[in-house]
Amino acid sequence: QVQLVESGGELVQAGDSLRLSCAASGPRFGSYAMGWFRQAPGKERQFVAAINWGGGRRTVSNSVVGRFDISADSAKSMVYLQMNSLKPEDTAVYFCAADRDYRSGAFDITPAAYDYWGQGTQVTVSS
Repeated sequence: QVQLVESGGELVQAGDSLRLSCAASGPRFGSYAMGWFRQAPGKERQFVAAINWGGGRRTVSNSVVGRFDISADSAKSMVYLQMNSLKPEDTAVYFCAADRDYRSGAFDITPAAYDYWGQGTQVTVSS
């Protein structure tokens, strides 16, 4: 059973930067795709970014491109989401997730495709 634990969420001001971390553990997760999603109150869970563990392939949602970036450290079993120039509309609970069926090519951006989820970390951006 893969376990994911997010950390790093906090209350920040607009324009600030924040880095979220996701610690992964469990068997065979090294072949999975790792993703970040977010969910604001009253809204559906939204894809933010995804990466493979080798780091050779990654993608970021158009809604945050140029401000957010995803990275992975396979040696530490950590996935990161670097968030810059934060806006109030970035306020949400951010979730780390793993897609065990990923093999290569394009990442799936639908939450239903991801099999394992962390508990989430709250990011609040004040104006």
